[in-house]
Amino acid sequence: MGKGAGIKKIAVILAFAAVAGLVSACGGGNPSPRAEQKIDSYYIVGSKENRETLRNLFLLLSDENPGGEEQFAVAREIANNFMRQKEYAKLINFLTARIGQYPDDHYNTYYLFMTAFAYMQEEAYPAAALYFDLIIKNYPDLTILGESVHLACLNQLITLVDRSEQKVWYYEELISRFADRIDLGAAYFMLAQAYEEIGEWNSAIKAYTQYLPFMGSNVPGFPNADTYAKQLVDFNNSSKNWSFDSLNSLINTIKTALDAGSPNRLEQYRAKVNFFARTWEQEATDDSGMSDFNLSDFMRMSRIRYNADLDAGSNANEAYLRTWGWSQYISTWYLYFRKIYFPSDPEIHGRWEWAGIYYGEKF
Repeated sequence: MGKGAGIKKIAVILAFAAVAGLVSACGGGNPSPRAEQKIDSYYIVGSKENRETLRNLFLLLSDENPGGEEQFAVAREIANNFMRQKEYAKLINFLTARIGQYPDDHYNTYYLFMTAFAYMQEEAYPAAALYFDLIIKNYPDLTILGESVHLACLNQLITLVDRSEQKVWYYEELISRFADRIDLGAAYFMLAQAYEEIGEWNSAIKAYTQYLPFMGSNVPGFPNADTYAKQLVDFNNSSKNWSFDSLNSLINTIKTALDAGSPNRLEQYRAKVNFFARTWEQEATDDSGMSDFNLSDFMRMSRIRYNADLDAGSNANEAYLRTWGWSQYISTWYLYFRKIYFPSDPEIHGRWEWAGIYYGEKF
């Protein structure tokens, strides 16, 4: 959820209906000079009519019992008045002063939430994140218009906070507490991403595994989430016994098998999971050309040749070997090799595998 969408969601939660007759009921008569002394003129802003409304609301606020529903209704109406006028600094000062004055008020969760909302409106996102975090860790949840304040806070924090350690905690809270009210697939995938970023690879694989039953979920920013998660989980669960300690040893082994014309030996050396066979134009997520083919069908009555050197597009992490002489439709194949990125297993991480085939000439 982006910041703009998040603000709209918060606004829905904050959109209480005005208390019927509240303003009109407190608008009659003239307040006594003694009562007027209770009002801080800092908060009396806006048009003449609005200033009068605020005076009456503050007078009524001072007469209600602290922590009661009546006082909450008045405080909420004062806060809404400041929001309508975009007096966010005054809103923040009013709410934080109340929290400091009445630290045990049951409605402090709501007041803090409105404070965070005010900071969001001023684009003071780090300050807003502090208040959202404070609410979920130190204050009880409230349900407003059918919406959980804690859930709204967590949805904001996963977009506002950069530290992956914090994101792990927030996603785990979302999944454990609000599984029936969120997109579990997206939550599991993003939890796995956060674990990856802090190097907790075993936990990341577990979260990706939990994502798999939800394949097809819309994960914002990750159009290939299904492929990414499945490939990592499949690789984790495989034997990985086809990898080589260096690119040179892998290339030399492949060339020897080609010279011998042995499809069985080539089959032994290719990756057993996530191996692909596709044209250069096909997307990486297109499985239509995947690897359920028999190499012997393409080597029958043919001598496969190869370039002495790797393609110029090769680099420290991936390499291409041009070969030709394959039977069937396209005679030129580029064998694709890559360095394995799998920090979860230090013995495999950094080794090399024959990961796929590109059909046709490389342009």
